[in-house]
Amino acid sequence: MIFSFILPPSAFILEIMVVESEVLRDEELLDKLVVARENVMREVRKVIIGQDAAVEQVLISLFVGGHSILTGVPGLAKTLLVRTLASVLDLSFKRIQFTPDLMPADITGTEIIEEDRSTGRRSMEFIRGPVFANIILADEINRTPPKTQAALLEAMQEGNVTVQGTTYTLPRPFFVLATQNPLEMEGTYPLPEAQLDRFMFMIKIGYLPEEDEVAVVKATTSPQKVEFEQVISADEILAFQQLVRKVPASDTVTRYAVRLAATSRPSFEHAPDYIKRWVTWGASLRASQFLILAGKARAILYGRYNVSCDDVRQVAPSVLRHRILLNFQAESERIDSDAVVKRLIETVPEPKSGLK
Repeated sequence: MIFSFILPPSAFILEIMVVESEVLRDEELLDKLVVARENVMREVRKVIIGQDAAVEQVLISLFVGGHSILTGVPGLAKTLLVRTLASVLDLSFKRIQFTPDLMPADITGTEIIEEDRSTGRRSMEFIRGPVFANIILADEINRTPPKTQAALLEAMQEGNVTVQGTTYTLPRPFFVLATQNPLEMEGTYPLPEAQLDRFMFMIKIGYLPEEDEVAVVKATTSPQKVEFEQVISADEILAFQQLVRKVPASDTVTRYAVRLAATSRPSFEHAPDYIKRWVTWGASLRASQFLILAGKARAILYGRYNVSCDDVRQVAPSVLRHRILLNFQAESERIDSDAVVKRLIETVPEPKSGLK
């Protein structure tokens, strides 16, 4: 018997080698990301006690390339959490304190007239604002009027800033972490819905359990000198963001995320009665996208290269709570968006595999 072997073309062999190399690199990145998560949590716990869930959600947002808004009453360490996270990442960091008299140019920058001393000629020069950094802490963002809040819209959506018709590119990665106090507190301005929708997560910071609060009081009322180790670089974060988008999501998981968002809309043909009774506007298409991306990021944070419906459920409250606009009926019944999201998670079933 004579065997004949036909060698594949060299281009085909090269393609196989490239694919295998990429798979190996992704596996290495996945392992590296899991280690990075543990390192970040270790460093953050030096100062932040009992907020592991909030820190994890911020990391998910970071590895997706989204933005987050932290909300809670004053004194719950929202600003400290962001500052601490910035200290353990090898990224440039700027803090903007939002106040009622803050102007858009105070965020984006402005053009000034510069004179060349040697020639006497004058020209316009752009002075960059604090938005030109990798991590922006927009502190108490709802203490400034909507006009100034909107100055962040282009930066958050496009990664650019346009001043006097000229577009300037922001550094990458670019990540806005905003804090806000509850809207019912005096001296605050509701964020426009268009801007709220740009935030991937709204993370609620609540009061700590007694034991955690005791630990915080002990730590903060004693001599304290904390040094942080910077554990993730900008290039690593960009690589992690690419890895997140490569994580496969089955049709079942994608359809579940879409149905979860769609069911929150009163105009949806299969919207349940409680949605039609309580909700004016439901979640946008961006919510469906963020549910999948956040689910993917959560999966790889735990070393899994696949996303499940449970990953989507876990991130759903932070993705949906600020995208569901309630009506007066809900307010009169003391229903908030978290209650609506909880009910959505309970009532929207997972699609059966292979079925529409």
